[in-house]
Amino acid sequence: MFDTILIANRGEIACRIIRTCRRMGIRTVAVHSEADREALHVRLADRAIAIGPAPARDSYLRADRIIEAALASGAQAIHPGYGFLSERLDLIAACDAHGLVFIGPSAAAIDAMGDKIRSKQIARQAGVPGVPGYDGADQAPEVLRREALAIGLPVMVKASAGGGGKGIRKVEHQHELDGAILAAAREAEAAFGDGRLLIEKFVSRPRHVEVQIAGDRHGRIVHLYERDCSVQRANQKLLEEAPAPNLSDAARAALHENALRLSRAIAYDNLGTVEFLVDAATQEVFFLEMNTRLQVEHPVTEAITGLDLVEWQIRIAAGEPLPLAQDEIRCTGHAIEARITAERAEEGFRPDTGRIRLWHAPEGLRLDSGVTEGSTVSPHYDSLLAKLIAHAPDRAGAVRKLAAGLDEMAVLGLGTVRPFLADSLRQPAFAEGRATTLFIRETWPEGWRPEPCDAASRNAVAAAIWLAERAGPRASGPWGSLGGFRLLAPAGPVATAHLAVMAEGGEALLRVESHDGFLRIRDGDATHEVAVTGSGRGAWSVVIDGARSRAFAALDPAGLFLAHGGFEGHVGLSLAVERAAAARSGGSAGGDAVRAAMPGTLSALHVAPGDHVEAGQVVAVLESMKLFIELKSPATGIVSKLGARAGATVAAGDVLVAIEPAP
Repeated sequence: MFDTILIANRGEIACRIIRTCRRMGIRTVAVHSEADREALHVRLADRAIAIGPAPARDSYLRADRIIEAALASGAQAIHPGYGFLSERLDLIAACDAHGLVFIGPSAAAIDAMGDKIRSKQIARQAGVPGVPGYDGADQAPEVLRREALAIGLPVMVKASAGGGGKGIRKVEHQHELDGAILAAAREAEAAFGDGRLLIEKFVSRPRHVEVQIAGDRHGRIVHLYERDCSVQRANQKLLEEAPAPNLSDAARAALHENALRLSRAIAYDNLGTVEFLVDAATQEVFFLEMNTRLQVEHPVTEAITGLDLVEWQIRIAAGEPLPLAQDEIRCTGHAIEARITAERAEEGFRPDTGRIRLWHAPEGLRLDSGVTEGSTVSPHYDSLLAKLIAHAPDRAGAVRKLAAGLDEMAVLGLGTVRPFLADSLRQPAFAEGRATTLFIRETWPEGWRPEPCDAASRNAVAAAIWLAERAGPRASGPWGSLGGFRLLAPAGPVATAHLAVMAEGGEALLRVESHDGFLRIRDGDATHEVAVTGSGRGAWSVVIDGARSRAFAALDPAGLFLAHGGFEGHVGLSLAVERAAAARSGGSAGGDAVRAAMPGTLSALHVAPGDHVEAGQVVAVLESMKLFIELKSPATGIVSKLGARAGATVAAGDVLVAIEPAP
């Protein structure tokens, strides 16, 4: 067994691997970019080594620097986690050349399955059915177009290399085909260095179901049951569960047998996942691809089997046989995982960045996290922050448990998909196990929106907590340390102050009166009586108009980050006397502008000052958290100014291209 393992990854999966290594008595070495100097995985490892600048291509994707760090630290093995170099043959070759063990399958298995075109050909030869499509060598755009039309629209245009939802386009109409082919090839080339594509018939109501398999270096291969990962956006999974609900015995058996058949065909020798599309109507099973690595969603398999899959990976790589035979692997209960990503679901899943001001995890559930309070989320890497996993004797219990846990969780300082996930779990299609990959589109055709909160009650709670936070322990009540108040004797008149509040684009002026043990807060025509009590670590007990609830808050110079009653965001607060002269001015230069919808890197600029542009014309491409977003001109006119150069890092809202509209 190894005594030191280097983890060639970051974030949640690096922390996850460290946890297993620590339990096994194995020393860990973390690597980190300049942006991750203070990251959680760096603090948890026994040793940490810097490997380069923030961009992944200059750090986490540099196999040479990973090898140098491993040799310098005395590691005998490298665990690649998922993403980055986990399926890259150059890292395996470098490990072999320097006497290091790669904790993963053989280079031959990765090579066979890493290319989607070749993997489908191998699957066919092994008798594993696939979706009808084209995976030929001729990649000329006109050939791809012809084959797509011959298959019949709608089709999926997909990158042959890589994964993670990159280089994938659904095409429903003929006029979209050429653009989809070019865009998918460009994104695949940028993400994987391989622009080859394949075409697949689109299954109208697909479920995404995958089988976890494990093989050792002694010829034994087993499955560890299946997972349903149908709830996705932009081909990125959001909710995963095991076992898959509402499958016939025949479909479940076909999934397991096909996964084992394909794995045996390539003599698979570590952990891997064989992914399938299952037609929701007919329950036909079609091979999709194989991921030759650990999956993000592996914890749900661990929950139902009671096994540590990272430990299995390490022991297999050390040459040990599989710990269990197929008939010794049990499936107990049901598990569901929610991926907590730094994205604003209400804004089309726009990635968000910033410092986490408060991080409160629910009790009684497994949380695999790569961040904590104080962590900074940058635009350089994937948006995944953590995974929350619930396990219960049955599926209904797991759904309830996970939904309650999401309700109890609070992340302040940046937007996350937490409220969206809690809402998803309670939708009939998911609760009844009927979700397909169309779940989000069908459930919220106009886009997901949170339930509107009552602005007056939100403002009242925010004001009460802000006053209590500002007062601090030096005063017996919220008025003791505030210059805008008269702290009167008990027999005197009621103390009164006015607060200015800004939230969600709206402004209000509150009248606040102190009474014995509570505040009376008037917001326009609404009046609320509020009492708050801090219980430590940002948690507050709130009584508003006699109803008790819980809130989480983090003070900042401009106000308060607040989570309460369905609201989760920033509330600007100040004493009215402190900002009497602080009227907001915000002139604009006129004309139309293309702004960055999210923080990221300006990947490409297609125009220059003086160029004529048409409304809807693509003028720039923004890269954020591995996504490429085409930015279009809002009007016909002349480019008057560029706000940034290609390659520059930009913030959300930055003007990238200023356009003077045509008369």
